[in-house]
Amino acid sequence: MNNEDSNAGANCVERNLVRRAQPIVDALRARHLSVVTAESCTAGLVAAILSHAQHAGECFHGGFIAYSKNNKSATLGVDRALLETKGSVNAEVARQMACGALARAPASVAIAVTGVLGPDPDEDGNPAGLVYFAARRSGNEPVVLKHLYDGLDPDAVRRCTVQRALELLLEVAVDG
Repeated sequence: MNNEDSNAGANCVERNLVRRAQPIVDALRARHLSVVTAESCTAGLVAAILSHAQHAGECFHGGFIAYSKNNKSATLGVDRALLETKGSVNAEVARQMACGALARAPASVAIAVTGVLGPDPDEDGNPAGLVYFAARRSGNEPVVLKHLYDGLDPDAVRRCTVQRALELLLEVAVDG
């Protein structure tokens, strides 16, 4: 393995995002909470970022990557009829993803994201850059947000989505 190859692993995730994950892990640990992710458009990147934070192993259970409609239903219990009639990018799907992840993991907090990275609209006509977020702490109702990252390329949408998911996760971990 040459020097370039050995450095590639250290740079596989953006350090700025990892720095944003550390306060989340610290807050979860301080409150004796744990987290699970349910991701579609980010394909596990929120989980990857969280796993890089120091002491993540004490509060991070892992995540579900449910990219397709079938997998959202099979893995997280998202209602098939909802997916067929309203598509996979909407507030109710995000809510069901968060609730499904929490029901299927020994965690106390869940964060879910579903959206369209682009550059084209999805199969249901949702525009590129449309993302729904849901976070739920056990015993509380989910917090669901919608954001349109208009005019950004897919990588920028992905990065902004991860950033906002981390912010929402911290809010739910701290405030309930």
